[in-house]
Amino acid sequence: MATDELAAAPVPAPAAAPAGGDPSAAFSFSIWPPTQRTRDAVVRRLVETLAGDTILCKRYGAVPAADAEPAARAIEAEAFDAAAATGGAAASVEEGIEALQFYSKEVSRRLLDFVKSRSAEAKAEAPPSEEAPAAAEGEAA
Repeated sequence: MATDELAAAPVPAPAAAPAGGDPSAAFSFSIWPPTQRTRDAVVRRLVETLAGDTILCKRYGAVPAADAEPAARAIEAEAFDAAAATGGAAASVEEGIEALQFYSKEVSRRLLDFVKSRSAEAKAEAPPSEEAPAAAEGEAA
């Protein structure tokens, strides 16, 4: 596109200011609480993280898809409730950002706690390896 074409391109008119004259009153922005659509996206991402081919799964073991969905919903709901209890209804954008950051950290912390506890449970339920008795026999000889 040539410079002449850019100069001739129509420029959208600014939105009319509301009756009070404050243009910021025409636009409302709220970061907290997140919409249900956002919360559902967090759950979908948690399911992908728990059941997918991720570093977390390689280290702690993948969660079967049937177990990942309810676990992800519980992780997200607990994190949301914790953030809502501390942040409540954010009165300003700054408070909303703080609540959202707390929510994000809670999701991450609870996800890590879940996979670690699941990994510890799996290790506790696993039968002893065959190498351990062989090593004990070698020491007795």
